[in-house]
Amino acid sequence: MQPLRYGVATSAFQIEGATEADGRGASTWDEFCTRPGVVLDGSDATVACDSYHRGEQDLALLVELGVSSYRFSIAWPRVQPTGSGAVNQAGLDHYARLVDALLEAGITPLPTLYHWDLPLPLEERGGWPDRDTAHRFADYSGIVADRLADRVGVWATHNEPWCTAFLGYAAGVFAPGRREPQAAYRAAHHLLLSHALAAEQLRARRADVEVGIVLNLAPVHAEPDADPAVVDAVDAIQNGLWLQALTGGRYPDVVPHVSDDLAADLALIAGSADWVGVNYYTPFRIAGPDAAVDAVGQEVDAFPGAPEFSFRPRPPYTSMGWEIDAAGLEQVLLRVSAELPGTPLRVTENGASFPDATLAPDGSVQDDDRIAYLRDHLAAVERARAAGAPVQEYVAWSLLDNFEWAQGYTQTFGLVTVEPGSLRRVPKASFSWFAEHARAGR
Repeated sequence: MQPLRYGVATSAFQIEGATEADGRGASTWDEFCTRPGVVLDGSDATVACDSYHRGEQDLALLVELGVSSYRFSIAWPRVQPTGSGAVNQAGLDHYARLVDALLEAGITPLPTLYHWDLPLPLEERGGWPDRDTAHRFADYSGIVADRLADRVGVWATHNEPWCTAFLGYAAGVFAPGRREPQAAYRAAHHLLLSHALAAEQLRARRADVEVGIVLNLAPVHAEPDADPAVVDAVDAIQNGLWLQALTGGRYPDVVPHVSDDLAADLALIAGSADWVGVNYYTPFRIAGPDAAVDAVGQEVDAFPGAPEFSFRPRPPYTSMGWEIDAAGLEQVLLRVSAELPGTPLRVTENGASFPDATLAPDGSVQDDDRIAYLRDHLAAVERARAAGAPVQEYVAWSLLDNFEWAQGYTQTFGLVTVEPGSLRRVPKASFSWFAEHARAGR
Protein backbone atom coordinates (compact mmCIF):
# COMPACT_ATOMS: atom_id res chain seq x y z
CA MET A 1 0.00 0.00 0.00
CA GLN A 2 1.33 3.42 -0.96
CA PRO A 3 1.75 5.93 1.89
CA LEU A 4 -1.12 8.32 2.37
CA ARG A 5 -0.51 11.67 0.69
CA TYR A 6 -1.46 14.92 2.41
CA GLY A 7 -2.97 18.06 1.01
CA VAL A 8 -4.95 21.10 2.03
CA ALA A 9 -7.98 22.77 0.44
CA THR A 10 -9.62 26.14 -0.21
CA SER A 11 -12.26 27.46 -2.62
CA ALA A 12 -12.18 30.51 -4.84
CA PHE A 13 -15.19 32.38 -3.47
CA GLN A 14 -14.14 31.83 0.12
CA ILE A 15 -10.58 33.17 -0.19
CA GLU A 16 -9.99 35.14 -3.39
CA GLY A 17 -11.89 38.38 -2.86
CA ALA A 18 -11.33 40.79 -5.78
CA THR A 19 -14.86 40.06 -6.94
CA GLU A 20 -14.83 42.87 -9.52
CA ALA A 21 -11.16 42.70 -10.53
CA ASP A 22 -9.82 42.00 -13.99
CA GLY A 23 -13.12 41.28 -15.69
CA ARG A 24 -14.67 38.84 -13.21
CA GLY A 25 -18.44 38.58 -13.52
CA ALA A 26 -21.00 38.34 -10.73
CA SER A 27 -21.94 34.98 -9.23
CA THR A 28 -25.06 33.76 -7.48
CA TRP A 29 -23.22 34.05 -4.16
CA ASP A 30 -22.30 37.69 -4.84
CA GLU A 31 -25.98 38.44 -5.31
CA PHE A 32 -27.09 36.24 -2.41
CA CYS A 33 -24.81 38.09 0.01
CA THR A 34 -26.59 41.37 -0.76
CA ARG A 35 -29.87 40.08 0.72
CA PRO A 36 -30.49 41.17 4.32
CA GLY A 37 -30.25 38.40 6.87
CA VAL A 38 -28.96 35.56 4.71
CA VAL A 39 -25.37 35.76 6.00
CA LEU A 40 -25.11 35.50 9.78
CA ASP A 41 -22.79 38.46 10.33
CA GLY A 42 -24.01 40.48 7.33
CA SER A 43 -20.64 40.10 5.59
CA ASP A 44 -19.70 39.19 2.03
CA ALA A 45 -16.69 37.89 0.11
CA THR A 46 -15.64 41.02 -1.74
CA VAL A 47 -12.32 40.94 0.14
CA ALA A 48 -12.33 37.54 1.90
CA CYS A 49 -8.66 36.57 2.38
CA ASP A 50 -7.60 38.65 -0.66
CA SER A 51 -5.83 35.58 -2.00
CA TYR A 52 -6.27 36.86 -5.55
CA HIS A 53 -3.62 39.46 -4.70
CA ARG A 54 -1.74 37.51 -2.03
CA GLY A 55 -1.06 34.30 -3.86
CA GLU A 56 2.65 34.40 -3.12
CA GLN A 57 1.95 34.51 0.62
CA ASP A 58 -0.38 31.54 0.39
CA LEU A 59 2.09 29.58 -1.74
CA ALA A 60 4.78 30.19 0.87
CA LEU A 61 2.45 28.71 3.49
CA LEU A 62 1.87 25.64 1.31
CA VAL A 63 5.60 25.15 0.89
CA GLU A 64 6.16 25.53 4.63
CA LEU A 65 3.34 23.08 5.30
CA GLY A 66 5.02 20.50 3.07
CA VAL A 67 1.85 19.21 1.44
CA SER A 68 1.88 16.99 -1.64
CA SER A 69 -1.18 18.66 -3.19
CA TYR A 70 -3.27 21.81 -3.05
CA ARG A 71 -6.98 21.56 -3.76
CA PHE A 72 -8.40 24.87 -4.98
CA SER A 73 -11.34 25.86 -7.13
CA ILE A 74 -11.55 27.83 -10.34
CA ALA A 75 -14.15 30.59 -10.30
CA TRP A 76 -16.38 30.15 -13.34
CA PRO A 77 -17.35 33.88 -13.44
CA ARG A 78 -13.67 34.83 -13.42
CA VAL A 79 -13.07 32.71 -16.53
CA GLN A 80 -16.38 33.22 -18.32
CA PRO A 81 -18.14 36.22 -16.76
CA THR A 82 -21.63 35.51 -18.09
CA GLY A 83 -21.37 31.72 -18.02
CA SER A 84 -21.36 31.46 -21.80
CA GLY A 85 -19.76 33.18 -24.72
CA ALA A 86 -16.72 35.41 -24.26
CA VAL A 87 -13.75 34.15 -22.28
CA ASN A 88 -11.92 36.41 -19.84
CA GLN A 89 -8.25 35.76 -20.53
CA ALA A 90 -7.17 37.59 -17.36
CA GLY A 91 -9.07 35.04 -15.33
CA LEU A 92 -7.47 32.11 -17.13
CA ASP A 93 -4.08 33.76 -16.70
CA HIS A 94 -4.60 33.92 -12.95
CA TYR A 95 -5.14 30.17 -12.65
CA ALA A 96 -2.36 29.39 -15.10
CA ARG A 97 0.06 31.34 -12.89
CA LEU A 98 -1.21 29.47 -9.83
CA VAL A 99 -0.73 26.07 -11.49
CA ASP A 100 2.75 26.98 -12.68
CA ALA A 101 3.77 28.22 -9.23
CA LEU A 102 2.50 25.04 -7.57
CA LEU A 103 4.32 22.80 -10.01
CA GLU A 104 7.54 24.77 -9.59
CA ALA A 105 7.20 24.26 -5.82
CA GLY A 106 6.70 20.52 -6.25
CA ILE A 107 3.02 20.63 -5.22
CA THR A 108 0.40 18.82 -7.30
CA PRO A 109 -2.48 21.11 -8.35
CA LEU A 110 -5.89 19.56 -7.68
CA PRO A 111 -8.41 21.99 -9.19
CA THR A 112 -12.16 21.84 -8.77
CA LEU A 113 -14.08 23.34 -11.67
CA TYR A 114 -17.18 24.30 -9.67
CA HIS A 115 -17.41 25.23 -6.00
CA TRP A 116 -20.85 26.89 -5.97
CA ASP A 117 -20.10 30.22 -7.72
CA LEU A 118 -22.51 29.98 -10.68
CA PRO A 119 -22.32 32.99 -13.03
CA LEU A 120 -25.37 35.10 -12.19
CA PRO A 121 -26.71 35.37 -15.78
CA LEU A 122 -27.07 31.58 -15.90
CA GLU A 123 -29.14 31.61 -12.72
CA GLU A 124 -31.29 34.35 -14.19
CA ARG A 125 -31.97 31.99 -17.11
CA GLY A 126 -33.02 29.17 -14.78
CA GLY A 127 -29.85 28.00 -13.02
CA TRP A 128 -29.07 24.36 -12.36
CA PRO A 129 -32.71 23.22 -12.68
CA ASP A 130 -32.42 24.23 -16.37
CA ARG A 131 -30.80 21.58 -18.55
CA ASP A 132 -28.93 24.18 -20.58
CA THR A 133 -26.73 24.99 -17.56
CA ALA A 134 -25.21 21.50 -17.77
CA HIS A 135 -24.12 22.17 -21.34
CA ARG A 136 -22.75 25.59 -20.47
CA PHE A 137 -20.69 23.94 -17.71
CA ALA A 138 -19.29 21.47 -20.24
CA ASP A 139 -18.28 24.35 -22.51
CA TYR A 140 -16.58 26.14 -19.61
CA SER A 141 -14.77 22.95 -18.63
CA GLY A 142 -13.39 22.66 -22.15
CA ILE A 143 -12.17 26.25 -22.03
CA VAL A 144 -10.27 25.65 -18.81
CA ALA A 145 -8.90 22.34 -20.07
CA ASP A 146 -7.60 23.98 -23.24
CA ARG A 147 -5.45 26.22 -21.06
CA LEU A 148 -4.43 23.91 -18.22
CA ALA A 149 -4.82 20.22 -19.14
CA ASP A 150 -1.24 19.95 -20.39
CA ARG A 151 -0.08 20.62 -16.80
CA VAL A 152 -2.97 19.29 -14.74
CA GLY A 153 -3.73 15.58 -14.84
CA VAL A 154 -6.22 15.25 -11.96
CA TRP A 155 -9.47 17.22 -11.86
CA ALA A 156 -12.63 17.44 -9.79
CA THR A 157 -15.72 18.64 -11.60
CA HIS A 158 -18.07 19.54 -8.74
CA ASN A 159 -17.77 20.16 -5.03
CA GLU A 160 -20.67 18.86 -2.95
CA PRO A 161 -23.45 18.98 -5.53
CA TRP A 162 -25.88 18.04 -2.75
CA CYS A 163 -25.34 21.49 -1.21
CA THR A 164 -25.90 23.29 -4.50
CA ALA A 165 -29.09 21.36 -5.24
CA PHE A 166 -30.75 20.97 -1.86
CA LEU A 167 -29.43 23.83 0.28
CA GLY A 168 -29.64 26.19 -2.69
CA TYR A 169 -32.89 25.18 -4.36
CA ALA A 170 -34.92 23.36 -1.66
CA ALA A 171 -33.99 24.81 1.75
CA GLY A 172 -33.03 28.19 0.29
CA VAL A 173 -30.26 28.80 2.85
CA PHE A 174 -27.47 28.87 0.23
CA ALA A 175 -27.38 30.72 -3.06
CA PRO A 176 -29.53 31.15 -5.05
CA GLY A 177 -31.93 30.98 -2.10
CA ARG A 178 -34.83 29.25 -3.83
CA ARG A 179 -37.35 26.99 -2.07
CA GLU A 180 -38.55 24.78 -4.91
CA PRO A 181 -38.30 21.08 -4.03
CA GLN A 182 -38.92 19.77 -7.55
CA ALA A 183 -36.38 22.20 -8.95
CA ALA A 184 -33.85 20.90 -6.42
CA TYR A 185 -34.12 17.39 -7.83
CA ARG A 186 -33.73 18.67 -11.38
CA ALA A 187 -30.67 20.61 -10.23
CA ALA A 188 -29.19 17.46 -8.72
CA HIS A 189 -29.68 15.60 -11.98
CA HIS A 190 -28.19 18.36 -14.10
CA LEU A 191 -25.18 18.64 -11.79
CA LEU A 192 -24.48 14.94 -12.31
CA LEU A 193 -25.10 15.26 -16.05
CA SER A 194 -22.77 18.25 -16.25
CA HIS A 195 -20.09 16.26 -14.43
CA ALA A 196 -20.29 13.55 -17.08
CA LEU A 197 -20.28 16.08 -19.93
CA ALA A 198 -17.30 17.90 -18.41
CA ALA A 199 -15.44 14.60 -18.05
CA GLU A 200 -15.88 14.08 -21.79
CA GLN A 201 -14.41 17.52 -22.46
CA LEU A 202 -11.38 16.84 -20.25
CA ARG A 203 -10.73 13.39 -21.72
CA ALA A 204 -10.93 14.78 -25.24
CA ARG A 205 -7.97 17.02 -24.43
CA ARG A 206 -5.84 14.59 -22.42
CA ALA A 207 -6.05 10.82 -22.71
CA ASP A 208 -4.52 10.07 -19.31
CA VAL A 209 -6.59 12.56 -17.33
CA GLU A 210 -8.23 11.47 -14.05
CA VAL A 211 -11.64 13.09 -13.56
CA GLY A 212 -13.44 12.87 -10.23
CA ILE A 213 -16.36 14.39 -8.38
CA VAL A 214 -16.41 15.49 -4.73
CA LEU A 215 -19.38 14.41 -2.61
CA ASN A 216 -20.32 15.34 0.95
CA LEU A 217 -21.35 12.01 2.41
CA ALA A 218 -22.45 11.03 5.90
CA PRO A 219 -23.51 7.92 7.78
CA VAL A 220 -27.20 8.18 8.62
CA HIS A 221 -28.11 6.79 12.04
CA ALA A 222 -31.57 6.15 13.46
CA GLU A 223 -32.41 7.39 16.93
CA PRO A 224 -34.93 5.26 18.90
CA ASP A 225 -37.87 7.47 17.90
CA ALA A 226 -36.93 7.66 14.21
CA ASP A 227 -39.23 6.55 11.42
CA PRO A 228 -37.31 3.96 9.34
CA ALA A 229 -38.84 5.39 6.17
CA VAL A 230 -37.34 8.78 7.03
CA VAL A 231 -33.92 7.30 7.68
CA ASP A 232 -34.00 5.57 4.30
CA ALA A 233 -35.15 8.76 2.53
CA VAL A 234 -32.45 10.93 4.12
CA ASP A 235 -29.78 8.39 3.26
CA ALA A 236 -31.07 8.17 -0.31
CA ILE A 237 -30.92 11.94 -0.84
CA GLN A 238 -27.65 12.55 0.99
CA ASN A 239 -25.74 9.49 -0.24
CA GLY A 240 -27.60 7.09 -2.48
CA LEU A 241 -28.68 9.54 -5.16
CA TRP A 242 -25.07 10.30 -6.07
CA LEU A 243 -23.48 6.90 -5.51
CA GLN A 244 -26.18 4.90 -7.30
CA ALA A 245 -26.13 7.21 -10.31
CA LEU A 246 -22.35 7.08 -10.61
CA THR A 247 -22.02 3.34 -10.24
CA GLY A 248 -25.25 1.86 -11.59
CA GLY A 249 -26.91 4.56 -13.64
CA ARG A 250 -30.03 4.69 -11.48
CA TYR A 251 -31.70 6.83 -8.84
CA PRO A 252 -33.34 5.84 -5.54
CA ASP A 253 -37.14 5.74 -5.53
CA VAL A 254 -37.34 9.04 -3.63
CA VAL A 255 -36.13 10.93 -6.73
CA PRO A 256 -39.09 12.18 -8.80
CA HIS A 257 -39.18 12.61 -12.58
CA VAL A 258 -36.29 14.88 -13.51
CA SER A 259 -35.76 14.46 -17.25
CA ASP A 260 -37.42 13.15 -20.38
CA ASP A 261 -33.96 11.89 -21.38
CA LEU A 262 -33.34 10.11 -18.10
CA ALA A 263 -32.18 6.74 -19.42
CA ALA A 264 -29.64 8.28 -21.80
CA ASP A 265 -28.44 10.73 -19.15
CA LEU A 266 -27.93 8.02 -16.54
CA ALA A 267 -26.06 5.87 -19.03
CA LEU A 268 -23.66 8.78 -19.50
CA ILE A 269 -23.33 9.40 -15.75
CA ALA A 270 -22.68 5.75 -14.84
CA GLY A 271 -18.95 5.07 -14.70
CA SER A 272 -18.06 8.70 -15.44
CA ALA A 273 -15.87 9.22 -12.34
CA ASP A 274 -12.29 7.97 -12.39
CA TRP A 275 -12.10 8.77 -8.68
CA VAL A 276 -14.42 10.00 -5.94
CA GLY A 277 -13.68 12.66 -3.38
CA VAL A 278 -15.26 12.33 0.05
CA ASN A 279 -15.92 15.43 2.14
CA TYR A 280 -16.76 14.39 5.68
CA TYR A 281 -17.54 16.44 8.75
CA THR A 282 -20.28 14.83 10.81
CA PRO A 283 -22.82 11.99 10.89
CA PHE A 284 -26.57 12.50 10.60
CA ARG A 285 -28.75 11.24 13.46
CA ILE A 286 -32.41 11.07 12.50
CA ALA A 287 -35.05 11.50 15.18
CA GLY A 288 -38.73 12.29 15.54
CA PRO A 289 -40.11 15.74 14.72
CA ASP A 290 -38.88 17.45 17.92
CA ALA A 291 -35.23 18.44 17.50
CA ALA A 292 -32.97 18.35 20.54
CA VAL A 293 -30.04 20.27 19.04
CA ASP A 294 -29.72 22.54 16.02
CA ALA A 295 -26.65 22.16 13.82
CA VAL A 296 -25.65 24.43 10.97
CA GLY A 297 -26.51 22.91 7.59
CA GLN A 298 -28.75 20.18 8.97
CA GLU A 299 -31.93 21.51 7.39
CA VAL A 300 -34.96 19.25 7.20
CA ASP A 301 -36.19 21.31 4.23
CA ALA A 302 -33.14 20.06 2.32
CA PHE A 303 -34.70 16.58 2.13
CA PRO A 304 -37.88 17.12 0.13
CA GLY A 305 -40.18 14.13 0.04
CA ALA A 306 -39.08 12.74 3.40
CA PRO A 307 -41.76 12.55 6.14
CA GLU A 308 -41.47 14.95 9.07
CA PHE A 309 -38.33 14.44 11.17
CA SER A 310 -35.50 16.24 12.96
CA PHE A 311 -31.77 15.90 13.45
CA ARG A 312 -30.40 15.06 16.88
CA PRO A 313 -26.60 15.27 16.91
CA ARG A 314 -24.78 14.12 20.03
CA PRO A 315 -21.97 15.88 21.86
CA PRO A 316 -19.16 16.72 21.59
CA TYR A 317 -19.75 19.42 18.99
CA THR A 318 -17.69 21.74 16.85
CA SER A 319 -18.54 25.45 16.74
CA MET A 320 -20.89 24.68 13.85
CA GLY A 321 -22.94 22.45 16.15
CA TRP A 322 -21.72 19.39 14.29
CA GLU A 323 -21.23 16.15 16.18
CA ILE A 324 -17.60 15.01 16.28
CA ASP A 325 -17.45 11.36 15.22
CA ALA A 326 -14.28 10.20 13.50
CA ALA A 327 -15.66 6.68 13.10
CA GLY A 328 -18.19 8.09 10.65
CA LEU A 329 -15.39 8.87 8.20
CA GLU A 330 -14.24 5.26 8.30
CA GLN A 331 -17.83 4.10 7.72
CA VAL A 332 -18.30 6.38 4.73
CA LEU A 333 -15.02 5.36 3.10
CA LEU A 334 -15.79 1.68 3.48
CA ARG A 335 -19.29 2.19 2.05
CA VAL A 336 -18.04 4.05 -1.00
CA SER A 337 -15.31 1.50 -1.63
CA ALA A 338 -17.93 -1.26 -1.47
CA GLU A 339 -20.42 0.50 -3.77
CA LEU A 340 -17.78 1.67 -6.27
CA PRO A 341 -15.28 -1.21 -6.09
CA GLY A 342 -11.85 -0.40 -7.40
CA THR A 343 -12.51 3.35 -7.66
CA PRO A 344 -9.69 5.38 -6.08
CA LEU A 345 -10.83 7.60 -3.22
CA ARG A 346 -9.59 10.86 -1.79
CA VAL A 347 -10.67 12.54 1.42
CA THR A 348 -11.01 15.94 -0.20
CA GLU A 349 -12.23 17.87 2.85
CA ASN A 350 -12.11 17.17 6.55
CA GLY A 351 -11.67 19.65 9.35
CA ALA A 352 -13.41 21.55 12.12
CA SER A 353 -14.34 25.00 13.29
CA PHE A 354 -13.52 25.78 16.93
CA PRO A 355 -13.49 29.03 18.92
CA ASP A 356 -9.68 29.38 18.60
CA ALA A 357 -9.64 31.33 21.85
CA THR A 358 -6.53 29.79 23.43
CA LEU A 359 -3.31 31.58 22.53
CA ALA A 360 0.28 30.41 22.68
CA PRO A 361 2.93 32.70 24.26
CA ASP A 362 3.74 34.15 20.81
CA GLY A 363 0.10 35.15 20.30
CA SER A 364 -0.73 32.42 17.79
CA VAL A 365 -3.72 30.11 18.23
CA GLN A 366 -3.07 27.03 20.35
CA ASP A 367 -5.82 24.88 18.83
CA ASP A 368 -5.38 21.57 20.57
CA ASP A 369 -9.03 20.73 19.84
CA ARG A 370 -8.39 20.94 16.10
CA ILE A 371 -5.24 18.84 16.42
CA ALA A 372 -7.24 16.17 18.26
CA TYR A 373 -9.93 16.28 15.56
CA LEU A 374 -7.43 15.87 12.73
CA ARG A 375 -5.52 13.16 14.58
CA ASP A 376 -8.65 11.09 15.21
CA HIS A 377 -9.93 11.44 11.65
CA LEU A 378 -6.56 10.56 10.16
CA ALA A 379 -6.60 7.42 12.30
CA ALA A 380 -10.04 6.61 10.88
CA VAL A 381 -8.67 6.98 7.34
CA GLU A 382 -5.85 4.59 8.12
CA ARG A 383 -8.31 2.05 9.55
CA ALA A 384 -10.36 2.27 6.37
CA ARG A 385 -7.22 1.80 4.28
CA ALA A 386 -6.23 -1.22 6.34
CA ALA A 387 -9.68 -2.67 5.69
CA GLY A 388 -9.22 -2.28 1.94
CA ALA A 389 -10.59 1.17 1.07
CA PRO A 390 -8.35 2.57 -1.72
CA VAL A 391 -7.84 6.00 -0.14
CA GLN A 392 -4.91 7.76 -1.77
CA GLU A 393 -4.96 11.17 -0.14
CA TYR A 394 -6.16 13.15 2.86
CA VAL A 395 -6.89 16.84 2.25
CA ALA A 396 -7.57 19.03 5.26
CA TRP A 397 -10.10 21.86 5.25
CA SER A 398 -8.81 24.48 5.24
CA LEU A 399 -5.51 26.26 4.71
CA LEU A 400 -6.96 29.60 5.83
CA ASP A 401 -9.75 30.94 7.98
CA ASN A 402 -12.14 32.26 5.33
CA PHE A 403 -15.66 33.29 4.33
CA GLU A 404 -17.78 30.39 5.58
CA TRP A 405 -20.79 30.90 3.30
CA ALA A 406 -23.99 31.70 5.23
CA GLN A 407 -21.96 31.83 8.47
CA GLY A 408 -19.80 34.67 7.15
CA TYR A 409 -16.63 35.11 9.17
CA THR A 410 -18.07 33.68 12.39
CA GLN A 411 -16.50 30.24 11.87
CA THR A 412 -12.79 29.41 11.68
CA PHE A 413 -11.73 26.18 9.97
CA GLY A 414 -8.21 27.19 8.98
CA LEU A 415 -4.78 25.92 9.92
CA VAL A 416 -3.83 29.59 9.52
CA THR A 417 -5.46 32.61 11.14
CA VAL A 418 -6.24 35.49 8.79
CA GLU A 419 -6.29 38.57 10.98
CA PRO A 420 -9.25 40.88 10.30
CA GLY A 421 -8.27 44.14 8.67
CA SER A 422 -4.60 43.47 8.05
CA LEU A 423 -5.28 39.99 6.59
CA ARG A 424 -1.95 38.91 8.03
CA ARG A 425 -1.50 35.14 7.96
CA VAL A 426 -0.56 33.58 11.31
CA PRO A 427 -0.12 29.78 11.43
CA LYS A 428 -1.87 28.00 14.30
CA ALA A 429 -0.47 25.12 16.33
CA SER A 430 -2.41 22.75 14.07
CA PHE A 431 -0.39 24.05 11.11
CA SER A 432 2.85 22.78 12.63
CA TRP A 433 1.24 19.52 13.69
CA PHE A 434 -0.16 18.88 10.21
CA ALA A 435 3.15 19.83 8.60
CA GLU A 436 4.88 16.96 10.41
CA HIS A 437 2.46 14.48 8.85
CA ALA A 438 2.50 16.11 5.43
CA ARG A 439 6.30 16.04 5.21
CA ALA A 440 6.34 12.41 6.28
CA GLY A 441 3.80 11.62 3.56
CA ARG A 442 5.98 13.24 0.92
